[in-house]
Amino acid sequence: MARLTLAEKGLESLFGAHDQHLKLIERAFDVQLSARGNELAIDGDAERVELVQHLMTELSTLGSRGYRFRTEDIRTAIRVVEQAPEISLTEFFQPTDQLLSAVRQLISPRSLNQYLYMKAMLDHDIVVSIGPAGTGKTFLAVAMAAAALKEKKVRRIVLARPAVEAGEKLGFLPGDLAEKVNPYLRPLYDSLYDLLGYDKVGALLERGIIEVAPIAFMRGRTLNESFVILDEAQNTTSEQMKMFLTRIGFGSKAVVNGDITQVDLPSFQASGLREAQVVLKDVEGICFAHFDRRDVVRHPIVQKVVAAYEKHEKLLAEPPRESVAGSRPAVV
Repeated sequence: MARLTLAEKGLESLFGAHDQHLKLIERAFDVQLSARGNELAIDGDAERVELVQHLMTELSTLGSRGYRFRTEDIRTAIRVVEQAPEISLTEFFQPTDQLLSAVRQLISPRSLNQYLYMKAMLDHDIVVSIGPAGTGKTFLAVAMAAAALKEKKVRRIVLARPAVEAGEKLGFLPGDLAEKVNPYLRPLYDSLYDLLGYDKVGALLERGIIEVAPIAFMRGRTLNESFVILDEAQNTTSEQMKMFLTRIGFGSKAVVNGDITQVDLPSFQASGLREAQVVLKDVEGICFAHFDRRDVVRHPIVQKVVAAYEKHEKLLAEPPRESVAGSRPAVV
């Protein structure tokens, strides 16, 4: 058993209504917590008790600084401590870096990988993020771009995406070329609207400070002092990926996002994102960030869907078992 004295300020928010946050921690770490005032007793396996001590000390420090905890914050803190106890929770929730602090005013990371992804975008000129749908790749990148624009780290945001059909042909859609490709760019607009609001995004688009375009429109350009995001990069060809990455000018950052399990290119055409994993893995200044189903932050059932498909794909990849000589199939 261990005993801990917590800061009195922020105690109510830390414990939660009817001690629901303490109950959440008990279930997650299989320990027993007993609180009397700001004194907390922790009983259980020694290793788990030590993790909970670390968790509660860090959270208490945050609470004493005025941080108001939501239930989702406690769940996030639990996941971070379980995966990487060396990570400072105070820095995770209240970063000292000005740009990261500006990002957290727009969005909060919900997992360790999301936090590391944000740090990677801060520290590297090019970041390539790979992972399943719903892990926040695009949303966090757009949030970082918006914060960089607000902090005057860049002068504009450029969002690009390949216009690749997923079972439908562009020619069947009504309208001119711009109207045909617009549906493919809708997810990027959605992220902007969610983060900045319709009116502000509309004004920035009108002034050319934010640009959303198919990747084909990037050819021949040099993008200086820009935050450039390529979404759905698994659907770029090798040529498109090389073209995009060589557009980056002085004072710019580029983020490439994709899910290599959802390639919509024809079977004879290689994915530029898959190739980039091999070609760029040892290039200094480029960072690869990886996500898995634990990072899915959409509806909880999305995480289950991703897990089910991962299991199915592993079964398909397994070689068929050799039949035993002389054996016959059972008759039903």
